[in-house]
Amino acid sequence: MSEHGSTNGSASRRLSVFKTYKLYVGGKFPRSESGRVYEVTDSKGTWLANAPQSSRKDARDAVVAARKAFGGWSGATAYNRGQVLYRVAEMLEGRREQFVREVADAEGLSKSKAAAVVDAAVDRWVWYAGWTDKIGQVVGGANPVAGPFFNLSTPEPTGVVAVLAPQRSSFLGLVSVIAPVIATGNTAVVVASAEAPLPALSLGEVLATSDLPGGVVNVLSGATAELAAPLAAHQDVNAIDLTGADAALAKELEIAAADNLKRVLRPQPVDGDAGPDWTADPGTYRLTAFLETKTVWHPTGALGVSGSSY
Repeated sequence: MSEHGSTNGSASRRLSVFKTYKLYVGGKFPRSESGRVYEVTDSKGTWLANAPQSSRKDARDAVVAARKAFGGWSGATAYNRGQVLYRVAEMLEGRREQFVREVADAEGLSKSKAAAVVDAAVDRWVWYAGWTDKIGQVVGGANPVAGPFFNLSTPEPTGVVAVLAPQRSSFLGLVSVIAPVIATGNTAVVVASAEAPLPALSLGEVLATSDLPGGVVNVLSGATAELAAPLAAHQDVNAIDLTGADAALAKELEIAAADNLKRVLRPQPVDGDAGPDWTADPGTYRLTAFLETKTVWHPTGALGVSGSSY
């Protein structure tokens, strides 16, 4: 009896184990090199966790990791990328309850509404996984030309894409901007929602335990404007998605991005204003936003003196 009582006593004195959230860069989980953190609270102002406040150096490190991963990821077969993305969806499904809790806290939703958001996000990831080996047939193909030539257009990934995640949709919107970027062979540096970064940082843990190579997705948390400025001006970033920027910041970033002719995706209205409807059918818009089209000409040749060709 005394032993049982002792067990209950020790259980009642047990300290809670608070989760330490970290960045996800190059397949690893560093703290910000600055050593800074900031408080994350729920919709009622209750403290949830301390999140790393990333610095410009963290942003540059993430770009290096994304560039290093680009060759292997873009060179993988589209079918293989689809398998990897589906594996991520499997891992998300396995951690569903954690994300329901984090989304409910982040967005001030009831548990049932948060569960619907998480389910939609997992479904959205599966949807993009299915597009990896199909988008080439939709946007590429053979072109009719005058002359004895084959003329073929094929889509290729742009490169390293900086993604400013939605500020308000901490998970469904997040998945909706990350998945199409990597489905088409790009690598990403993601700046999470400043006020609700925890679902994004937890997504990094899912990516690390899936088959996604390190560096394909890199997740930073902190002040959006502070991190977006060096990414928009970075000479080794090929494109930027301004979804999570307000109108004033988006304009500044567009100007900085023009220096090395970055592709810029600026949805209208931007998320900082009215914001897009993330529950709507996404279509192929974001899949094609960060693709380049390569067109190849090749002579058909001739068979014999008759001039017939193949």
